[in-house]
Amino acid sequence: MADHQTQLPAEPAARPASTRVRGADLSAAERTIAISLPDGSVRQYPAPVTGAAVAASIGPGLAKAALAIRVDGELRDLARPIEADAAVEIVTIKDGDALELIRHDAAHVLAEAVQELYPGTQITFGPATDDGFYYDFHREAHFTPDDFAAIEAKMREIVDRDEEIVREVWDRDAAAGHFERAGEGFKAEWVGELPPGEELTMYRQGGWIDLCRGPHLPSTGKLPKAFKLMKVAGAYWRGDAANPQLQRIYGTAWRTEKELKAWLHLLEEAERRDHRRLGREMELFHIQEEAVGSVFWHPHGWTLYRLCEDYMRARLERAGYVEVRTPQMIDRVLWERSGHWEKFREHMFTADDERERVLALKPMNCPAHVQIFRHLGIVSYRDLPLRMAEFGACHRNEPSGALHGLMRVRAFTQDDAHIFCTPEQINSEAEAFCDLLSSVYRDFGFEDVAIKFADRPPERTGDDATWDRAEAALREAVEAAGIPYEMNPGEGAFYGPKLEFVLRDAIGRDWQCGTLQVDFVLPERLDASYIGEDGEKHRPVMLHRAILGSFERFIGILLEENAGRLPLWLAPVQIVVATVVSDADAYAEQVAGKLAAAGLRVETDLRNEKITYKVREHSRAKIPVIAVVGRTEAAENTVSLRRLGGKTQEVLALEAAVDTLTQDAASPIQ
Repeated sequence: MADHQTQLPAEPAARPASTRVRGADLSAAERTIAISLPDGSVRQYPAPVTGAAVAASIGPGLAKAALAIRVDGELRDLARPIEADAAVEIVTIKDGDALELIRHDAAHVLAEAVQELYPGTQITFGPATDDGFYYDFHREAHFTPDDFAAIEAKMREIVDRDEEIVREVWDRDAAAGHFERAGEGFKAEWVGELPPGEELTMYRQGGWIDLCRGPHLPSTGKLPKAFKLMKVAGAYWRGDAANPQLQRIYGTAWRTEKELKAWLHLLEEAERRDHRRLGREMELFHIQEEAVGSVFWHPHGWTLYRLCEDYMRARLERAGYVEVRTPQMIDRVLWERSGHWEKFREHMFTADDERERVLALKPMNCPAHVQIFRHLGIVSYRDLPLRMAEFGACHRNEPSGALHGLMRVRAFTQDDAHIFCTPEQINSEAEAFCDLLSSVYRDFGFEDVAIKFADRPPERTGDDATWDRAEAALREAVEAAGIPYEMNPGEGAFYGPKLEFVLRDAIGRDWQCGTLQVDFVLPERLDASYIGEDGEKHRPVMLHRAILGSFERFIGILLEENAGRLPLWLAPVQIVVATVVSDADAYAEQVAGKLAAAGLRVETDLRNEKITYKVREHSRAKIPVIAVVGRTEAAENTVSLRRLGGKTQEVLALEAAVDTLTQDAASPIQ
């Protein structure tokens, strides 16, 4: 819903024709239409009839609660006439569409408030978003968060005015002329580029009007005051840096104050859990401009990375995978044969060699794994399935604006694998993979996992018969495994359908990590084959699969899920032995030595600082256990253990402490 608005006099001298309707004069109608309601009933009304009239005929409570209507599934203004037989639903604040209406109207009220407070400000676009709204303004002076209180107060005033919101149909030339006269150059430009003959709708809101497709609430008084302005950012007119710079004010809007407060709390929690902040506090990694989109892993961060990798390697070995390594740069010829050059070229980094060949840094491992399969010789059906894994370093030329810490990078490593199997083995391999994936996620602390079935995309390789076969095979496999799923239409890979495994974290956010894809296309394009039981050549089925996805992104998710408080087996530094007095330094080294000998990752803090300072600093760095030692502990051969987040400390004999911590830190794969 993109909006284009302007301030107008209450009544222009020559106003275009209007479709203004505020109800229905049922007695004046000469024909009737049938309105089908969600409860299955059908009511007759004189034509035309508005949604407001339909709601009023059902009951005064519904008439008061009504915000909009759906007519044959299309969301419309409550006052817009219904001209023919239709299925109609009344939208109230409890409806799923209500939030989009609220946010759309909040954007309009923001625009009206800004123009009242700051005359001469021009408005360009102002849509609703997933969790709020924004508006792009053109103004010489800069907005700052200090302006928000005044703007929000004006917005609440506009809500209290209960300004009627009315839809009007305008002639394009009249609208363009009006905007030019009003000094709204951006909207005049936009209107001038709309296709001739396209219906142009304006929404009048009290004495203010905008160019907008709608729909909208019946009046500003229907807008809940559960809104808040969040931040100011820069933007360019029509997204082009060559155009004038605009100021974008972001806001959020909800049904109730309770919802607003819950969302603001979620934002605070997300900020507290932000992996970039935790990365600094825990000294794990950093990213800098000289290697944009790539990660500099610090010693503690690389320890965490290796722990994840070692865990995955052990799980894959137990599941019968063989590990391989393939080149970073591969001639474009192979990418052309596989189909990736056509579909993925814009995301590839390339280089020319001395023989004028174009080499590409691999964005994925699939074609290289087919090459290994082919060079193993003519594989018999008895050798299948072949489960080939690689912790493959990949590079993708992601837009700089899309990069986000570890979550979206240009250089990453996948826990990638490809299972080459016969068609008859698809079900058993898919079931085994799903069991493995579920077990891995549980070990990392993720229990809430949803599965989506992504079928053929519009842009794809392979004919419909091949896609029918692949989709049927994957559907049969997931249903044979008894795994519930929901559809994600058109989101499959270009070579085959896929299952997407979506983690839900501690604060309700979804992360798509694992995947399982059925591919009949790549083995055909790259000429992979095996000898079947009949002695003839056959194409293997290629199952593309990943569990963590990229290590970088998964570590980011893991940090945010745990707010940095990693389980003991994953913590880069599991224990810090901190001294109360320098007299205990020798004993601290002895304690650290025994803990390290037991296989624990331990550091000492012998600095001449107060113990309260040391505890606070190591707690901020999310060290799971601080072993405090002083003269008493040294004399009694004990340690005082402080657990991260705990209110008390536990005093144990040194040997008992080593045994306890060793058990607590045991890896799930031991």
